[in-house]
Amino acid sequence: MHMQAHRRPRPPRYHRAVPSDLAAALAALFASAFLSATLLPGGSEVGLAAVVAHWPGHAGVAVATASAGNTLGGLLSFGIGRLLPAPRTSHRALALARRYGTPVLLLSWLPLLGDALCVAGGWLRQPWPAAALAIAAGKTARYLVVAQSMQWWGPGA
Repeated sequence: MHMQAHRRPRPPRYHRAVPSDLAAALAALFASAFLSATLLPGGSEVGLAAVVAHWPGHAGVAVATASAGNTLGGLLSFGIGRLLPAPRTSHRALALARRYGTPVLLLSWLPLLGDALCVAGGWLRQPWPAAALAIAAGKTARYLVVAQSMQWWGPGA
């Protein structure tokens, strides 16, 4: 007589399971992208490239994760700009934000200048919905280029 061990019923799945190592990599990528969008130095592009190289089938999720983290970090800088007192000197980012308005935030992905543009946009009280769209569009475009480059020229291409 063969006895079967009693098994617990599995809870229903409402989403596809994500391997824990991929989940950890995506969490680290989000954190890196968020911190890279503030005035802290970071290299979220390297993190994205590593995730895409290791899990090429999840490139879209990786781009979305990096874009979300980087956009939220840019919006934090934008919000901080609203809290700052008036600058005593004319800064390049402030001059660009004054001259071109919210669309200049499409350039928020640029190293160093992009962070300052987000702060300047907040300080100038640019409308936050338009600013959020411009920041997200610029940062997502950059990550799409990085991910596509990895798929074209990266390991296993």
